[in-house]
Amino acid sequence: MAEQDLSELEQQAPREEDEELDEDNLLKPRFVASVIEALNAHDHGRAYELVEPLHPADIADLFELLERDQRRELAAAITDLLTHEVIAELNDYVREDMIDELPPGAVADIAEQLDTDDAVQLIEDLEPHEQRAILAEMEPEDRAAIESALAYPEESAGRLMQRELVAVPEHLTVGDLIDYLRDNEDLTTEFWEVFVVDPTHKPVGTCQLSWILRTPRNVPLADVMKRDQTLIPVTMDQEEVALRFQKYALISAAVVDETGRLVGQITVDDVVHIIQEEAGEDVMLLSGAGDGDINEPIGEAYTARVRWLIANLGTALVASFIIYLFGAAIEELVALAVLMPIVASIGGNAGTQTMAVTVRAIATNQLTRSNTRRIIWRELRVALLNGATIAALIGIATALIFSPLLGGVIALAVVINILTAGLAGVAVPVLFDRMDQDPAVASSVFVTMITDSMGFFAFLGLAVASGLVG
Repeated sequence: MAEQDLSELEQQAPREEDEELDEDNLLKPRFVASVIEALNAHDHGRAYELVEPLHPADIADLFELLERDQRRELAAAITDLLTHEVIAELNDYVREDMIDELPPGAVADIAEQLDTDDAVQLIEDLEPHEQRAILAEMEPEDRAAIESALAYPEESAGRLMQRELVAVPEHLTVGDLIDYLRDNEDLTTEFWEVFVVDPTHKPVGTCQLSWILRTPRNVPLADVMKRDQTLIPVTMDQEEVALRFQKYALISAAVVDETGRLVGQITVDDVVHIIQEEAGEDVMLLSGAGDGDINEPIGEAYTARVRWLIANLGTALVASFIIYLFGAAIEELVALAVLMPIVASIGGNAGTQTMAVTVRAIATNQLTRSNTRRIIWRELRVALLNGATIAALIGIATALIFSPLLGGVIALAVVINILTAGLAGVAVPVLFDRMDQDPAVASSVFVTMITDSMGFFAFLGLAVASGLVG
């Protein structure tokens, strides 16, 4: 009988989960609609019953799927489920909106349950007076740690690091360390390695937990610790931190201050979030779309996007002026007007391809000052091959439809424009990087201007020079 009951429970578990999540581990529309229906009816009991089985990350996803008023209603319905784990998983805009609705004491309670890095992320985007009110409600030790983190630049290792770590002196044996870990109840409960420090608290090595468990108790730490380690300066940009973790396959790394003292650690779970953020940020910056977050307020989204559209309008006028200069030639041979967009669009796409490769290479340190010339020469060769291929296709087609001379003109114009696109696709991001600006910041606006302008100028100029038009 007991075996039958257990079998029934095992069969029921997947069905209950299937009611909430689909095969991609996303909340089902039907489930979300049921929660919204309960919230609209102010049936907090039903809403709580639906949400209670969810993982904290899924509860965070649910909040992000709701309208602003519905989020507040849900927060009121599931107060005790709105844990620090849920808050830590929330989208920045959604979290900020919800924090605005909570009293400082409640936010302080949540922050004290979080790791230092998550607590900093919770508080850093708030207004200064809101930060002061929340910090005033926190325990002195927690308040000091967060204030110290907020003193570092945004998106730096100092903001990203956790203060919770295990550091021990070098003279201990493995047995001493095991006893210390077991007897000290104030230590952090989640860590992958132990940092070994000298008397000035500077890291001299690390010991992975697997080494500690498999080594006899009487062996000195100095004999088993790894002295070669990757140290992260506290002011290092978070994107560079992510590159270090990727390059050296790190699980965690020590963060040191200006004097070399150990002040914190960064773990791979934090870096995964950074990699995701930086990758999304670069894509959005390339298009001039701001943060590109669907939860971003409409006013902020408008401001972020419209300025680049205005800049694009200005650059488009340059291409329009070139067309104006050759207005008479276009009127004389209508085929020029038919073929102009082909030259410009092919150049624009070629420039976008090269620019995307370049921005990624800069972001991953594959393109540096030491190999810039080689990369430019490489991209020009790729552009020449692409240009020759496309030129042959469009030239033959144009010769068959219009005339051989026009086919030769457009073929040469395509080669020139794709070569220009290859050069611009590398040069624009590199110039941004040399000026200490983000190379992804709307580079496409400038590359498009160059390829459009050169495409029109080369095509129409060659048409005039060849005698196709007077």
